[in-house]
Amino acid sequence: MNGTPGNSGLVRPATAETDEQLMVAFSRGSMDAFSELFLRYKQPLYGFFRRRVADQAQAEELTQDTFFAIVRASSRYEPRALFRTYLYAVASKTLRSYRRKTALRATLFGDEVGSRQPAFETPADADLWVRQAVAKLERLDQEILLLREFERLSYAEIADLLRLPLNTVRSRLFRARMALRDLLATSAPKSSPTKLAEREECV
Repeated sequence: MNGTPGNSGLVRPATAETDEQLMVAFSRGSMDAFSELFLRYKQPLYGFFRRRVADQAQAEELTQDTFFAIVRASSRYEPRALFRTYLYAVASKTLRSYRRKTALRATLFGDEVGSRQPAFETPADADLWVRQAVAKLERLDQEILLLREFERLSYAEIADLLRLPLNTVRSRLFRARMALRDLLATSAPKSSPTKLAEREECV
């Protein structure tokens, strides 16, 4: 039952279907397919934004904005890459737009909306400690590290998403891990999650 474009009645997604099959089904009109994709990626996508913006409510809003963008562009979707890569590409574009707006607002009104102050109130918390260290990395190194360590994208997916050579992704990730290890070591916290920086590289 492959159905024809525009005939949603013939498209019946199942949880066993791949992300790409579900997105194609949704592009043909199946809301069940979109619901399944939403369930699969709501939390991972929220985590993507939560690690990049301090405010929890803002992360939730950016998550919704990304899914809205997926809906608006669904009719133009072509499965030329993994859906996950496509999703994070849309999320990255959404994040860049948000950062441009906050930077402009900071310029116009002189507020501190562009600051990277964490949302947590407990400085001793290990998660906050790592977030603060990651925020000190160069922007590209930071993004590669987050995509690899938290979003669990492969090197090839990161290269495709950021439009970088594969070897560049590997070298920048290694550099980011080493820099993070040094930052964590110099801050001398109570806990020691330096294993993040020392993890074996594997595709």
